[in-house]
Amino acid sequence: MKKTIILLGLIVTLFSSCNDYIEEESLSNVPADPTYKTASGFQLLINSNYASLKNIYGGAPWLFCSGTDMYAEGRTPEPAGLADYTLLIPSSVGVEQLYQSCYQAIQSVNKTIYYSTMTEQNANVPTLVGEAKFIRANAYFLLVQTYGGVPIVDDNITSAMLTFDRNTAEEVYTHIIKDLEESLASVGTAAYATAGKVNKRAVNDLLAKVYLTRGYETFGTASDFTKAAAYADAAIAGQALNIPFADLFKATTTSNNDLNAETIFSVQYSVASTSTSPTTLGNNQFYYFGPYLGGSETNGAPLRSYNLCPTGYALGLYEKGDTRWNATFMTEIFEYKRPTDGKIVLYTPYYDSSIPVADLKVRHFYEPKWFTATDKTNYLATAKLSANFVYHPWGEYTAEHTLIDNRDCYTIPVKKFDDPTPTTPNTAGNVSTRDIILARLSETYLIAAEAYLKSGQPGIGLDRLNEVRRRAGVVNATAGQFNIDYILDERGRELLGEYKRWFDLKRTGTLVARASAHNYKVKAANFVGVGGQLKILRPIPQLALDLNQNKDFPQNPAYF
Repeated sequence: MKKTIILLGLIVTLFSSCNDYIEEESLSNVPADPTYKTASGFQLLINSNYASLKNIYGGAPWLFCSGTDMYAEGRTPEPAGLADYTLLIPSSVGVEQLYQSCYQAIQSVNKTIYYSTMTEQNANVPTLVGEAKFIRANAYFLLVQTYGGVPIVDDNITSAMLTFDRNTAEEVYTHIIKDLEESLASVGTAAYATAGKVNKRAVNDLLAKVYLTRGYETFGTASDFTKAAAYADAAIAGQALNIPFADLFKATTTSNNDLNAETIFSVQYSVASTSTSPTTLGNNQFYYFGPYLGGSETNGAPLRSYNLCPTGYALGLYEKGDTRWNATFMTEIFEYKRPTDGKIVLYTPYYDSSIPVADLKVRHFYEPKWFTATDKTNYLATAKLSANFVYHPWGEYTAEHTLIDNRDCYTIPVKKFDDPTPTTPNTAGNVSTRDIILARLSETYLIAAEAYLKSGQPGIGLDRLNEVRRRAGVVNATAGQFNIDYILDERGRELLGEYKRWFDLKRTGTLVARASAHNYKVKAANFVGVGGQLKILRPIPQLALDLNQNKDFPQNPAYF
């Protein structure tokens, strides 16, 4: 195996704690070798593996969501290369973030595996190594989907290496599957909601996603889809979707429901884990997918970026009766006059159960697609409206509508990730301590649906998809509707904002068609790169190429 990597001049020097029960302490001025050879020191390495996920997922989600059919630029500019592909080059803003953070995670795991044979041996060491290999496999999976073939590095690197070769995508997938198979054999079975650690269910879920994605590759085979379906069913383990959708992401000023029975794996945070730097630690997920609401002029509303606003296509996916509509979006924005100072507070009163309902007024209402004239009349007659009430008709609060009107609240906010108790003031930052959910049960059902369809068993796949629709309160899809486009639509409804969409479109070969059809910033011609090659993969970051002394390392097609 090629022992080659570039560290990009950056090595992980600080990991914040992973969660309440996986705490990492500073090892400053403590010799690493003797520390890691103790059981407690080795646990610190495991903690650093989990904490590395925060570097991957905790910042701006451009590489996960930009330039797709679901979200488009609002009032605030997004990185142009990732948002519309016209300026997507190896030095584009944001291109290196995932490359860098994934290799930091890989190096963290490599160190863990290196010391696993030297540390105090006990029955828990193989389990911990299995957890680490899952995290390494996840990092390589993100890399191979995003950049194609990348260097495979399994050694504990202690000094910078400036010469490295590129493995093929097929070799990377083989490595991922090997890590996951070894992980599956050794990790525990404790419920994630209580243990908060990688378990067999999480490994089965990731194996399903890896096999499903590999099946679409030129080197994939039909058996990949069959295996994906089997692993997805193993992760489902017969569990139905019985938690109301609105409760999956439910948050109040005192608690949230991030660790529920349907959460399979997540990046975990706690207020305690950000105490050393509350304005920088935590994550940014709640900051995106909606209009700007923050600032002193709104007296307490959350600060937002006005980026990644839902497109008309995304908003139009929902039908009357779909419980995901009101659970995903803030369809009404309330205002409240504080009796203490007489100031008007927007948005956050929604989460404060101590405020009497009679004291809340509606400032903004976003009309759903299915509203009739009668529905509008009835709503206006029964709602308690603010003197400054704004009624947003259907079609006038989409991402593309910001070209006409981009005032605050003139696109609909996504509320799934709202944090009623952020660790930063509304004017000072964008930090949340809610978890970032990476895998949950309903998505596993949709992975199974796609895998069964691709493996030639559409009837079983349709059953898996309709379990998701049953929970949402909408009628079953029919056999005539069931195809990849329908699955992508259903994934859009179920997983809006959940860092999946670019990978979904890239996997299914629909990125160009769907992004250019539904994202006002993207045209099909934007994807055409050097030599007529399409910009499907992201470019290998220019920094990695510049520091690499192997000048034969190939760049991706379209970026030569």
